[in-house]
Amino acid sequence: MSAADSASVRHDPYAALRIPDFRRLILARVCFTVATRVQGLVVSWQIFKLTGDPLALGFIGLAEALPSIGVSLYAGHLADSVRRKNIIIVTVTVLLLCAVALWALASPTGLPLLARGSLYTLPLYIVIFVSGIARGFLGPALFSFMPQLLPDREKLSNAITWNSTTYQASSVLGPAIGGYLVAQLGVASSYAVAAVLLVLALLQFMSIASRPLPVREGEKLGLQESVLSGLKFIFSNQLVLAALALDMFAVLFGGAVALLPVFAVDILHVGADGLGHLEAAPAVGSVLMAVLLTYFPLWRNAGRKLLWAVAGFGAATIAFALSTNFWLSLFLLFLTGVFDAVSVIVRSTLVHTFTPEYMKGRVSAVNNIFIGSSNEIGAFESGAMAKLLRVVPSVVFGGLMTMLVVAITSWKADRLRVLDLTPEKPEPAV
Repeated sequence: MSAADSASVRHDPYAALRIPDFRRLILARVCFTVATRVQGLVVSWQIFKLTGDPLALGFIGLAEALPSIGVSLYAGHLADSVRRKNIIIVTVTVLLLCAVALWALASPTGLPLLARGSLYTLPLYIVIFVSGIARGFLGPALFSFMPQLLPDREKLSNAITWNSTTYQASSVLGPAIGGYLVAQLGVASSYAVAAVLLVLALLQFMSIASRPLPVREGEKLGLQESVLSGLKFIFSNQLVLAALALDMFAVLFGGAVALLPVFAVDILHVGADGLGHLEAAPAVGSVLMAVLLTYFPLWRNAGRKLLWAVAGFGAATIAFALSTNFWLSLFLLFLTGVFDAVSVIVRSTLVHTFTPEYMKGRVSAVNNIFIGSSNEIGAFESGAMAKLLRVVPSVVFGGLMTMLVVAITSWKADRLRVLDLTPEKPEPAV
């Protein structure tokens, strides 16, 4: 094969989608993501309307993050010890039951029997807590299962990009659908739609053929040794550690998403429909950037581009906090999505590339603590800071802290600054 032919194969933008089981996984994740985004918007809208307190929105994230973090290390060990599809089926079933519970609580025969306010919202937080446990187990299983569906590693980068693209596209649909449903049909019907979508996701996951666990000879370890080996791998690899830490602090400090109901109601005055558009705007930017990266992979100088993208995310967050114009705010949220897509794809490619298959569950568990749960903890941080500083100053503070984290990471992580992911010059693992 000539060099030109080789490049053509390497840049085939649809390489991963030609694999039937990968297509089923993508379709399942689309249904799952739309469902959870609809549910997330409806929960935040319902709780804010019941309490009128931005701190209550922060508690939504905390209620989901704490159990997810609590089970993550064991979940990573389990994902490297039990067939990953089995974990996915069980956890998605639990999340489906949580969606049904939220629908039941919001129905006319549900919790109106209880007093409004904090007593009314407590059962909602309990359901969110249970869903956090399920997501803690689901994350490592999904992360490590996806590469097993690929016949060769050459398609990994393309699969990661499509995975991100469809996730972000689903994140566009979810809030838009959720905002429309809340405005037109009410909270209970919105939860019912989320439950139906989770049923469809479960059926698609079940249709994917199971894969045996990748095992390295002599790798069978007890729980404590297994967890410690995963932690040791990450903390001894500067590239992986720096990428995870950078995203963790950026999401922790820079995310304004948890406070969007406050911006929609009190600052921009656009209601539930406008909230759906605000929630969707970052995902629109992420989708467009991810599609672009499907055709033009982000390989050369990937580390430097990652640093600039996270800095841009922080700057756009600050500008959004200061905006009082709905259309300008939409555009700035769109930019946060563009920058976030670069960060997600580079980080995912880096972690997948430098992590052995037999250890991906454990590494993904730590990744979930660094990145996945930092979204929820970031939501609590945003709510708490909004209570302390007021909404706009708290988001400005978060954007400034994000840019500070970029500066520190760039200074300390010299290997990340020079990271190049081109296939011709692979970066060796540390």
